Amino acid sequence: MALIVQKFGGTSVGSIERIEQVADKVKKFRDAGDDLVVVLSAMSGETNRLIDLAKQVSEKPDPRELDVIVSTGEQVTIALLAMALNKRGVPAVSYTGNQVRILTDSSHNKARILQIDDHRIRADIQAGRVVVVAGFQGVDEHGNITTLGRGGSDTTGVALAAALKADECQIYTDVDGVYTTDPRVVAQARRLEKITFEEMLEMASLGSKVLQIRSVEFAGKYNVPLRVLHSFKEGPGTLITIDEEESMEQPIISGIAFNRDEAKLTIRGVPDTPGVAFKILGPISASNIEVDMIVQNVSHDNTTDFTFTVHRNEYEKALSVLENTAREIGAREATGDTKIAKVSIVGVGMRSHAGVASRMFEALAKESINIQMISTSEIKVSVVIEEKYLELAVRALHTAFELDAPARQSE
Repeated sequence: MALIVQKFGGTSVGSIERIEQVADKVKKFRDAGDDLVVVLSAMSGETNRLIDLAKQVSEKPDPRELDVIVSTGEQVTIALLAMALNKRGVPAVSYTGNQVRILTDSSHNKARILQIDDHRIRADIQAGRVVVVAGFQGVDEHGNITTLGRGGSDTTGVALAAALKADECQIYTDVDGVYTTDPRVVAQARRLEKITFEEMLEMASLGSKVLQIRSVEFAGKYNVPLRVLHSFKEGPGTLITIDEEESMEQPIISGIAFNRDEAKLTIRGVPDTPGVAFKILGPISASNIEVDMIVQNVSHDNTTDFTFTVHRNEYEKALSVLENTAREIGAREATGDTKIAKVSIVGVGMRSHAGVASRMFEALAKESINIQMISTSEIKVSVVIEEKYLELAVRALHTAFELDAPARQSE
């Protein structure tokens, strides 16, 4: 018998029929003797509908009141699933974040979990009940309803698994696991049986949309084994774990992530003086624009060219700020490019293998793909290229690192 926390997203509970299917799945685990806590999102599209209602009343809804309205979406799904389970002879009870006492800070719309009171849930489990908990929400010390922001339901699931010391936290979604890359781009992409928290964090931050970064960070911090599974297809999914030993015997690269949502900005002819990087990036940061990759090149005439990337949604705003900066510091010009993409290779095996970056660059050179920027860390190498070459680059790298071989081979 295992204690399992299962989280189902909006598409998994998007209709009564799907909620009934989730109930059937939960019953199978219960019949096998497992203790279960189930965390649910609102029905797909419901949170957006509630936000839209709020904005019809107020262009900028009060954050506290917005949390009150959007938290109702999960109340609907948890009650419906509890009803469906009880109908099947599986004793179940539903709880909101407040009823469990998921204590958060008071940052409305993006609250952080501080503490979970697990006594009520443990009592229900001991009494043989399945506990169904509303994801995405909690309560602050003043009794105000709070919501956890993007990916909040995943975070709720992982946090409950950590508090309960569950054997596994299962995240059910519309894919059957974590793949070496997006199967829509590379037909030979394969599902990984296992990946480390570190690798998954990099994949998530670099563009892989399977899991939200916050939930992976939380799972890694508290060493909660995470498994990504398909909501309506049977299969082993992908286990995300702290254990690196087995991975070290696998190929040096576990996956290839990519991101089309980047834009590049360059300021040229900047006087090469101490503090110039702050003069350029300070106003960008003050405008609440997040910078990703940075490259600085010093020219022979004592000026420097400074290039950095931002999210494409922030491009116009960032370019306007950079143009003002160029005038203020006497730079030659500020330019930008929105037709770029970032491609990254990720793998803990890089730690014990030399020449990974050169192998990546060679594969891209063979396809005549020019590299505009490079960024590295201990377990990843990222490059910026022209967006039109993105899919060609991903396929070339997938083949070069033997990720589309029929079976994983040790290096």
